[in-house]
Amino acid sequence: MVETLIAAKAVTAGACFAILFLAERIARAAAPPSSPARLWRNGALWLVIMLIAPLITGPMTALGANNVIWTRPAWMNAGAIAIGILILDLIILDCWTYWLHRAYHRFPLLWRLHEVHHRDEFLDTTSTVRFHIGEVVLSSALRLGVIAIFALPLTTVLIYETLMLCASFFHHSNIRLPKRLEKALSYVVVTPSIHWVHHHAIRRDTDSNYATVLSLWDPLFGSRSKTRRTLDMKIGAEGVEDMSFLGLLLLPFRRRTP
Repeated sequence: MVETLIAAKAVTAGACFAILFLAERIARAAAPPSSPARLWRNGALWLVIMLIAPLITGPMTALGANNVIWTRPAWMNAGAIAIGILILDLIILDCWTYWLHRAYHRFPLLWRLHEVHHRDEFLDTTSTVRFHIGEVVLSSALRLGVIAIFALPLTTVLIYETLMLCASFFHHSNIRLPKRLEKALSYVVVTPSIHWVHHHAIRRDTDSNYATVLSLWDPLFGSRSKTRRTLDMKIGAEGVEDMSFLGLLLLPFRRRTP
């Protein structure tokens, strides 16, 4: 079952990326940079994650899911109840992802890692996989507590990771959507119009719109920005520029000037 879900995650996420990557070139919202340099940087960061992260996060997540502090009773795995429990588990994981994302913006040491993602000066599907390997590993480690406290099955974690990846490809994408469709979707899930504001190179907007899958968390916890997305808004981190691949890998460890 677990092996099947791992394979399904890879196929589903890969197909989602490919479809949206192609759609961005057929129905783009904003004109992308003429230089392909950022695509190579994003791809290189993704390659590091693909080569290193599974060696650490995979066993870590499996260990957390199989060595919990309590065992769920059998009735939680029966029939319709199991479906309801699965939905509740996914909501718990999404809520945790919201608060973890918010923490990456709140605490300077965490921001050092997360800033690599925000230095991207344009948004498209490749921005989804542009993270520092340190953030990927740390996020996986911090999630172990949630897995243990709620006795989350590994299958549930894998299902959520698949949903999270596809949702992230979607809301980072540079795809042009009909306004009515995007507005309707935004009441339930995070859309590009919501998440692009999070990448606005103005810190007050960067520190908002933290939700990943469900869009309800920001209005619920008072972190939704009132800024409306425009296609000419400057993307990136306020006051700084993007860096080379090596510079991004070393960014969390650089001395910061006051």
